[in-house]
Amino acid sequence: MTHAAPAYETKHAASNAQAFEELNRAFEAFRETNDQRLGELETRLSSDVLVDEKLARIDQALDEARRRVDGMALKASRPALGRDEREHASGAAAEHKAAFDLYVRAGESAGLKSLEAKALSAGSGPDGGYLVPPPAEREILRRMALISPIRAIASVREISTGSFKKAYSTTGPASGWVAEAAARPQTASQVIAELNFPAMELYAMPSATQTLLDDAAVNIEQWIADEVETVFAEQESAAFVNGDGVNKPAGFMAAPKATVAAWTWGKLGYLATGVAGGFAASSPTVNPADVLVDLVYSLKAGYRQNASFVLNRRTQAAIRKFKTSTGDYMWQPPTAIGQPATLLNFPVVEAETMPDIAADSFAVACGDFRRGYLVVDRVGVRVLRDPYTAKPYVLFYTTKRVGGGVQDFDAIKLLKFGVA
Repeated sequence: MTHAAPAYETKHAASNAQAFEELNRAFEAFRETNDQRLGELETRLSSDVLVDEKLARIDQALDEARRRVDGMALKASRPALGRDEREHASGAAAEHKAAFDLYVRAGESAGLKSLEAKALSAGSGPDGGYLVPPPAEREILRRMALISPIRAIASVREISTGSFKKAYSTTGPASGWVAEAAARPQTASQVIAELNFPAMELYAMPSATQTLLDDAAVNIEQWIADEVETVFAEQESAAFVNGDGVNKPAGFMAAPKATVAAWTWGKLGYLATGVAGGFAASSPTVNPADVLVDLVYSLKAGYRQNASFVLNRRTQAAIRKFKTSTGDYMWQPPTAIGQPATLLNFPVVEAETMPDIAADSFAVACGDFRRGYLVVDRVGVRVLRDPYTAKPYVLFYTTKRVGGGVQDFDAIKLLKFGVA
């Protein structure tokens, strides 16, 4: 079966052919006229004025035709920018959107198979599902960043493979000052290790009636995003905090821990409140919130500048009552819509999966999570349509691959509600 070329492509091709034909005709006319002029010069030692004027006109027309053809060639070889690029992208996106919409509503997958085969997409097909259109994927990730507190403050990297590996230095090369003519002792070698962040599969299975799918007014991409955003965000938020790394991301709370004084790479440092399950008692010389100040300043200056407090709402309620020595509340409400509350002028991020205040719990974290924690997103959110398992409902097995883990163990510090 043959398909007719789009009108604009046909018109563009015709325009190119016409310009090239005009160039050829102008050149033929120029050659004939110039041959005539040369013949007159050989026979009469001079040329006819009319022939000279005609040649000048043809020469001008030839230049114009050449400029047109050169311009079209330049335009064809120029990278698509601006409006042309947007039109091309929107055309490809519209084709994918239409094919995905047809698959979700009616189960017709031929269009998606063809598109993903062209894109050399791995893992597509009935077993792995089909990629949702990029705008829908971006919308899901955008909403998850708003709902998932750790994702909002962590570093996020997109990958196209099953895992992301990152090298780091456990010990830097030795260095020191020496005199100009003194011997240079050999320095210690730098020790390089590797962090591995595999992408684990996160899934949701929203259901819909065929009546809903048949309703042309329903935006299917929007519906899928609405259905999966909250459950995805809740699941990954819990994993980013407490995940054990088995079939889920490794949470920062699952990392080994050591006191700040005994901290080594591979562990998160912590300070203790000195009281099991609470803050130190208030006295003329002790402010219960002093340990929060100590926690902030246990971070190096480079991490402290972009630090955030991470705690749940119950811990936040307890800390909200604290005041400074001047009587000002240490916790301050947001200064504008969309802005976070602050504690000691640092943003407060509320993560419900953080532990409650209890004996020996680590209920407060403080650090630069942008540098300290890495979220790894495998590109692509996939949907597999299942009209058989729960008839008369149609299930949509929706998956995305996400991983995470601590990437800088010096960037995050914890507060332990214990004696030591």
